[in-house]
Amino acid sequence: MASNAAVPFWRAAGMTYITYSNICANLVRNCLKEPYKTEALTREKVHFSISKWTDGKPEKPTLRSDSPEE
Repeated sequence: MASNAAVPFWRAAGMTYITYSNICANLVRNCLKEPYKTEALTREKVHFSISKWTDGKPEKPTLRSDSPEE
C-alpha cells in the first residue's frame, strides 16, 4: 500500500539531508555582513590528520587542511 505522507522537498529533489544543510549553511554565511562573514568562513575550514597503519603499527601522521574552495 502506497503512503501518501509528505516527502521533504530536499529528498524529492534527490539530495541527502547533509547536502541540503551544507547548501543552507553556505547561503547563511554569504548573507552575513563583515566582520561576521569572515569569522564564519574561517570556521568552515577543516583540519585533520591521517595515519597509515603498517604491520599493526601507525606510521607518522600527516596533517591535512581542507577547505571547500580547494
